[in-house]
Amino acid sequence: MNGKIRQLLVAALLVCAGTAAAQGTVEDYNRAYALRGKFSANKVYYSNVTPQWIGGSDCFWYVRNTPEGRVYVSVDASRQARKDLFDHKRLAAALSQATGQDVKPGAIRLERLRVSSGLDTLRFHYANRQWLYAVRKNRLTDEGAVPVPPRQKHWMERDDEKEAAPALSPDGRYTAYIKNHNICVKENATGKERQLSLDGTLGNYYSAYIRWSPDSRKVAACKIRPTEKRYVYYVESSPADQLQPKLHKQEYAKPGDELPFKVPCIYEVETGRAVIPPTGLFSSQYDLSAPVWDADSRAVTFEYNQRGHQIYRVLELSAESGQVRTLIEESSDKYVNYPRHFRHDLKDGRHIIWMSERDNWNHLYLYDRTTAQPVRQITRGEWYVREVIRVDEEARVIYFAANGMEPGEDPYLIRYYRIGFDGEGLTCLTPDEGMHKAWFSADMNYLVDVYSMVDKAPVAVLRSARDGKVLMPLETADISRLLAEGWKAPEVFVAKGRDGKTDMWGLIVRPTNFDPSRKYPVIEYIYQGPGDQYVPKTFISYNWYMTSLAELGFIVVMVDGMGTSFRSREFENVCYQNLKDAGLPDHIAWIKAAAQKYPYMDIGRTGIYGCSAGGQESTNALLLYPDFYKAAYSACGCHDNRMDKIWWNELWMGYPVGGQYKECSNVENAHLLRRPLMLVVGEMDDNVDPASTMQVVNALIKANKDFELVVIPGARHTMGEDFGEHKRYDFFVRHLMGQNPPRWEDIKYN
Repeated sequence: MNGKIRQLLVAALLVCAGTAAAQGTVEDYNRAYALRGKFSANKVYYSNVTPQWIGGSDCFWYVRNTPEGRVYVSVDASRQARKDLFDHKRLAAALSQATGQDVKPGAIRLERLRVSSGLDTLRFHYANRQWLYAVRKNRLTDEGAVPVPPRQKHWMERDDEKEAAPALSPDGRYTAYIKNHNICVKENATGKERQLSLDGTLGNYYSAYIRWSPDSRKVAACKIRPTEKRYVYYVESSPADQLQPKLHKQEYAKPGDELPFKVPCIYEVETGRAVIPPTGLFSSQYDLSAPVWDADSRAVTFEYNQRGHQIYRVLELSAESGQVRTLIEESSDKYVNYPRHFRHDLKDGRHIIWMSERDNWNHLYLYDRTTAQPVRQITRGEWYVREVIRVDEEARVIYFAANGMEPGEDPYLIRYYRIGFDGEGLTCLTPDEGMHKAWFSADMNYLVDVYSMVDKAPVAVLRSARDGKVLMPLETADISRLLAEGWKAPEVFVAKGRDGKTDMWGLIVRPTNFDPSRKYPVIEYIYQGPGDQYVPKTFISYNWYMTSLAELGFIVVMVDGMGTSFRSREFENVCYQNLKDAGLPDHIAWIKAAAQKYPYMDIGRTGIYGCSAGGQESTNALLLYPDFYKAAYSACGCHDNRMDKIWWNELWMGYPVGGQYKECSNVENAHLLRRPLMLVVGEMDDNVDPASTMQVVNALIKANKDFELVVIPGARHTMGEDFGEHKRYDFFVRHLMGQNPPRWEDIKYN
């Protein structure tokens, strides 16, 4: 190297060092940690309105978060009148006397509060006790300790359907139950027992969830052929109650594992006649729902989700002929999005309201059971039904939430609507721009609407559920104290994706001491995947994953790319059998567009981080796009979809397990690493098998790659907790700023 080139390189390094000199310092760290307190939610007043309607009345209560403290109020929607739910001083005094604690009127926090229809009696939990409070009499009664909740099954545990309470017939004459794996009934008046099924065995037993026909003449239950279960094992290295490690075992089905097979069966109680259907229409099961009787007791319906999720059927089993016929069928060459499921059987016994993505958007259809054909499409357009709130059969009106209907605005913003069964009379009930959350009264005359945006403080109003007219303002959030602390809203940024025509929506977060004359490394926070959209749309005073990281001297961004939900079926289907795509071509195009508009974004120093699916995606980004992403922090990643939970992966990656799983594996692609990578895992992760991370570690070691590994004892599914957060800060300061982070003992953790 000649002297002139050496001088130029040294000069360039000095320029870079000078640019970064005031970033990633101990002062930046202290300021970053201080933001947790400075921007805490308790500095936003008149926010977090969460109304609770009282029974079937037109009254509701909620908590006002005032500068003086919490105030419980009740509102009579019919009179548009508000008052305190109780005298806070009197209740505070009563609680103080009863508990021996100093309870302040503005600090009362009543858990699981239930209010009587007359607003005169409160039941709630406080200080691990159950209480009854007579408001007018100011009488507080201790009703005993809060009961210890029963152990809940882990969400990974399959319900074997072996335990359930005996089922009483509608006419009260019989009780049905399982005995020796078979269905038995007992005549209640005489105690006489009759065994209806004869073929139940340990390896092919009847479900304990027995359903009586409305006429009390028949019972229905599924016969289940179980399979061997898979388990994941965890070693808890540092348990709190003993010195030696503990071994934990958790049920955990993975892609390709065998699943139970169910057959709905019907038995006539008096004759013992069995109705066992042919299984041709539900032969390859991912899941089969429990049978539900029709009102006339002539048939049961059940739903069939085919393994691989390319067919979903609503089926009817005749209790007379034993024949099965299809009422509704959804099919796709990729996947039927069954988590979007909605079905409502009308009381006329003939029609069904059904939700489907069949026209590329999620909409509602009216089906005729007799013909097994749609009568009409109720909702229509390039927008997405998110949730059905109520089907009002008497008024023949459907209340629902949807996004993307309003032109020219963020397509992810949810509003609420009503529409007739005939598809006419579409009415927006929440017309103001924003992300809305609504709570309807039982009679559907009123709704409480709370809405905000990332740069717009929350507003709560009472509206008419007929036309959306505002009947009464409730609260407008006061963020003046937050602003006084230096809070600034993130920027909503829109740019085209990989195709050059589709808008991608994201956020840009800057440090509070942002200076546009300086250069800032860029860090992307990623959680990209089907099933949802992830960029925040509501007001957040402090974003745990983005706010403080930006304060160190970074521009932190997040974007929803193709492969995420609620735009269209085509938009989401990009992910199918290709989770390694992760929307990254859209993310890169979006970040480049932002940097073109904002030259202070130095995308030559771009990092990426995420947890879970984001852990998989951040590592994947580093392996496949090393020219763009220069460093990655990946926590608890599902790095190989063959190692992860069955439902997520068979839905998006397909079934049977094939080469597509291998192609998307970070384990298989680990040898491509040529940028700094920090892997983080909780040793007790009960969501993603920790072995998924360790297998990437193994592959990297075998490929002679340098990387960092952080294992957090006792942690479950985590971004890294406080320790990992600090490691993440240091990692990006070191690799994107080119600086040595400050010593941990010099930092003030607030």
